Amino acid sequence: MGAAALLVAPGTWPQVLVTLLANHALIGASCMWPQSRTLGPNLVRLPFPADGCVALTFDDGPDPEVTPAVLDQLDRHRAQATFFCIGQKVLAYPDLAAEIVGRGHRVENHSHTHGNGFALGGERRLEREVRQAQDAIERATGRRPRLFRAPAGIRNPWLEPCLVRAGLSLVSWTRRGFDSVSGNPEAVTQRLLRGLAPGDILLLHDGRSALSAQGRRVVLEALPRLLDVLAERGLRSVAVPAPSPRS
Repeated sequence: MGAAALLVAPGTWPQVLVTLLANHALIGASCMWPQSRTLGPNLVRLPFPADGCVALTFDDGPDPEVTPAVLDQLDRHRAQATFFCIGQKVLAYPDLAAEIVGRGHRVENHSHTHGNGFALGGERRLEREVRQAQDAIERATGRRPRLFRAPAGIRNPWLEPCLVRAGLSLVSWTRRGFDSVSGNPEAVTQRLLRGLAPGDILLLHDGRSALSAQGRRVVLEALPRLLDVLAERGLRSVAVPAPSPRS
């Protein structure tokens, strides 16, 4: 389109160049911004009237040391959560993935390898990442995921068609604790609580959580405090619901 415009009116090249640059900048920003809806539907808050409800979500598991402790803490508060799991880890710990579901939570798709270059992949690579994780989770839990979270929340324009074909809906988050990089449990908790409102989707990690000064996984120190405050505020955690099947 830009080339055609230049052929018809060569003097318009500055405007065409600016338009092309702006278009590429918009696409790039949409890829890098996890909450963006420019590239397709993206759930950043609970989709239903959420009086008294928030959604705790955990990424990058399952982890044989951390995930069981997270499940125990959720049980003590009668809280439900959504675990966005890596397909390769589900293959390594299928019984743990099944336990997550058996204890009343959802196991959803967080790609198969969680590679650093996920968002740089073409359509075939993304299709493979999505499909392999779908298959691994279904074999372990008996149910096929309906939700997908991109690694680090970063994606590209080829992801949405892959999700449509797989019957998956993209989920990001409202606020995150940065527990995968911060060793301060109190700071992690405060990031999640600051401005917290019903309907928020909160992001923590049961896989790859940072270590605190005491040598414990930060999520295991931050989560009890977070659950206590939710209870004090009359909020309860629910699993992110699956939307209607996509066609």
